[in-house]
Amino acid sequence: MNIHEYQAKEVLKKYNIEVPKGVVIFSPDEAEKAAWKIESSVAVVKAQIHAGGRGKAGGIKVAESISEVVSYANELFGKKLFTHQTGPQGKEIKRLLIEESCNIKKEYYIGFTLDRRTSRIVFVASEEGGTDIEEVAKKTPEKIFTEIIDPLVGLTSFQARRIAFNINIPNGLIDKFVELSLNLYNCYSQNDCILAEINPLAITKDNRMMALDAKLSFDENGIYRQSEIQYYRDLDEEDEKEIEASKYNLSYIALDGNIGCMVNGAGLAMATMDIIKHYGGEPANFLDVGGSATEDNVKSAFKIILSDKNIKGIFVNIFGGIMKCDVIAKGIIEAAKEVKVKVPIVIRLEGTNVLKGKEMLKKSGLNFIVADSMTDGAKKIVELVE
Repeated sequence: MNIHEYQAKEVLKKYNIEVPKGVVIFSPDEAEKAAWKIESSVAVVKAQIHAGGRGKAGGIKVAESISEVVSYANELFGKKLFTHQTGPQGKEIKRLLIEESCNIKKEYYIGFTLDRRTSRIVFVASEEGGTDIEEVAKKTPEKIFTEIIDPLVGLTSFQARRIAFNINIPNGLIDKFVELSLNLYNCYSQNDCILAEINPLAITKDNRMMALDAKLSFDENGIYRQSEIQYYRDLDEEDEKEIEASKYNLSYIALDGNIGCMVNGAGLAMATMDIIKHYGGEPANFLDVGGSATEDNVKSAFKIILSDKNIKGIFVNIFGGIMKCDVIAKGIIEAAKEVKVKVPIVIRLEGTNVLKGKEMLKKSGLNFIVADSMTDGAKKIVELVE
């Protein structure tokens, strides 16, 4: 789960990390009042969307008067931003952060994320702040420094100090940097984050250390423990189909293809998408109905897939263990009747009650295509869609 920049800064303030004074607004009418509140001669007007690259896309403006703040607010509200993270559909601006400008002396990048190679949290830092860390890693990897964190010990002061030396934090500010790093680590670990980054972390001309921009992403599996974080969820920034899927405990991620996939088990779902790609097709989604889905779950999953207007065919790939093939078959039949499916459906069933499930599909009177294997099913759905 992602949250907005201004929300991330609210969380960071609770961990004694300094951020610029700012006010979030939800309409252009609030702009002038917000500009007065920040008490700064220069203001930064920042679009709030769940995507990076806002500055390059024209979503961040520097205003030198209140009238400019109002003008930029009118310009940005309702506008769609297109960045490398939004995709071609872009994201509409519905919130703005009006923030004080700061006299910056130097910018850095710091962040915590999960290193899947070591199964440890890793502290990442660079003195090339304010730019895409991916670009820094690509062009000048020697400027990125990392510390792998022992889960039993947590981030230690000596690790934070070593990072400070590596990224050339001024001597007089090293202790302050160590304290800030430990606070950011606590924020990461205590809130079930999968990413906590400050970019840029700025040192101002009056030697303050401040998070000018921040991003926090949270593990959805831990959100039930984070009642305060749940409050920050912005449904306008999420795919409608993904929101609907979450109501039925379905794991759904929308993709750009035209072949809908309904599978039980995350590993099988990944393999299903791979084999569709292998035979020249494009999966439209990742959808795992789980190992113990009910008939209602299957019906809901089917409806969610079909709500995608790009769908030209559906591949159902079920290996029944705890999940019984006849339950899947019944759910598919009921859903197909209810929504009046007009696209081809290829179904591969294997496992518990497979013969009963296949018999139900054949007797349904609906135009299902039953595959003999996963490979056979993938080939058939790609051919039918093409």
